[in-house]
Amino acid sequence: MMLSIARGTLGVISVLGYPSEFFYRGSAMWESLYGVITAYPIVCFVFIPVYFDLGITSVYQYLELRFNSRLVRCLASGTYIIRTLLSLGVTIYTPTVALNTIIGVPYWVSLVSITVITIFFNALGGLKAAVAADVIQSLSMTAMLVGIIIYCSITVGGVDKILTISSENDRFAFFNFATDLHLRVTTTSAWLGELFNSLSLLGCQQNFVQRYLSMPTFGQIRRTLMLNIPVVILLFSLPWFVGMAIYAIYWHCDPLKASVIAKMDEILPYFMVDRFDSVPGVWGIFVGTLFNGALTLNISNINSLATVTWEDFLSLVPALRKKSDTHQLNVIKLVGTVYAVVIMGVGFIVGLLSGVIESSMLIISATSGPLLGVFVLAMFIPFANWKGAALGMLASHLSILWIVVGRLIESNVSEPLLDTSIEGCYADLMEAQKNATLLVAVALEEGVNAVETSTLLNRIYSITYLYYGVFGTVLTVLAGVVVSLATWSSHDAYNMKMLHPAVRWLYSRCPFSGKHFGSFEVAGKGYEAGMKEAVPRC
Repeated sequence: MMLSIARGTLGVISVLGYPSEFFYRGSAMWESLYGVITAYPIVCFVFIPVYFDLGITSVYQYLELRFNSRLVRCLASGTYIIRTLLSLGVTIYTPTVALNTIIGVPYWVSLVSITVITIFFNALGGLKAAVAADVIQSLSMTAMLVGIIIYCSITVGGVDKILTISSENDRFAFFNFATDLHLRVTTTSAWLGELFNSLSLLGCQQNFVQRYLSMPTFGQIRRTLMLNIPVVILLFSLPWFVGMAIYAIYWHCDPLKASVIAKMDEILPYFMVDRFDSVPGVWGIFVGTLFNGALTLNISNINSLATVTWEDFLSLVPALRKKSDTHQLNVIKLVGTVYAVVIMGVGFIVGLLSGVIESSMLIISATSGPLLGVFVLAMFIPFANWKGAALGMLASHLSILWIVVGRLIESNVSEPLLDTSIEGCYADLMEAQKNATLLVAVALEEGVNAVETSTLLNRIYSITYLYYGVFGTVLTVLAGVVVSLATWSSHDAYNMKMLHPAVRWLYSRCPFSGKHFGSFEVAGKGYEAGMKEAVPRC
């Protein structure tokens, strides 16, 4: 169970993205690990007690019970679907970089191939096989990264030499507590941004919560989550050490600056081609591991997405609900096929963005706030009602969407890469770099003429995406509180068992001047049966 929860930490995105992030931008993003570590005890002692006490296995069902509204449940499910579709687009794009770099297969061919295979397995229902393959993929990927670190250590003369090279070339950037919101990443933004993102993922997303609640006692859940922290630290840090090791090999001859590779994410595949050309099977294991990781994650998540779509949306249609189980299963497979095509389209768009890590962080941060905010309203705000929750999520989604679109349109948001050297390259690479420098100089000259004076909108758009989750959560809660206070009525009463135990304890002693928002009845089987019979309001 620990490995199952931690497996997302060592996905194909991190394996390909973190080494290039360290090589070209330094270790600043590494500090997002602080947020992940902080999130685990909060999820364990704040979110899980609510779910465990209620005996609820669906987090979106919890929202429906708390607010007595199908609309809030649908908004939360929709947020999960959108986030997963966008994240999977980055996931399936990642191995196409490796295949293009190693054997020159065009990106579109790889994307179409992954999509066709995904649709085939989704139609067959190969989820069990995908989970088994995911375990093999995680172990093989870990072994591969350890092997790279060992090879580089031997090549450059030891681990201490790797650390020295990175330190002397300003690759270590820790403990920068600058308050400027426009810096791409600081210690504050990395920790705070990843904390909110991880809380939304680990505490408010169905696939994680379902794993926790499959364990029989809260003690087992607590031990699993707490013991998982060192596992996550190891798996998260491993790709960063790989980036450090590769930098020690190429610090004097940057393949990107020498025009050997076209994108920064190609640095690890290029290393495999450059250093293991004469070793049979290494290329195949590397590419196969990445493709397997992307495929298994894509297949299993598409199955989950299609099931959530059926349960929370399509099952509401009377004509579909009355169909046989076989017909319903066919509808779910059809929905999965549609999602596979949508994910392929997202994969093409990801190729236009600045690296898989930036794309992944932008997507997760932009969708984390509304989902986390509505759960904060449900658990900790006694007077929150369905109107405040729904309008808070909508306001947060629209605001963050506006900022993201503005950010993507603006051309002066991305920060430059760190300095690299090509002094150690061969003569032919130096000539290629000179030609590339001329093209870059022309592009910069044209870009300078297009830059306009900074405006307030430009300042808003250039705020680092790491804070999107924080802003989205705060906006959801504030809007939800205001609307709930303005619209509360006796029809919004609910069972106080839905609140966090600490909030219930405080509420029982500070009853808000006699204002009661519901009963303290224990939610047992009779209560759940009554809720199923009740007609939810939207």
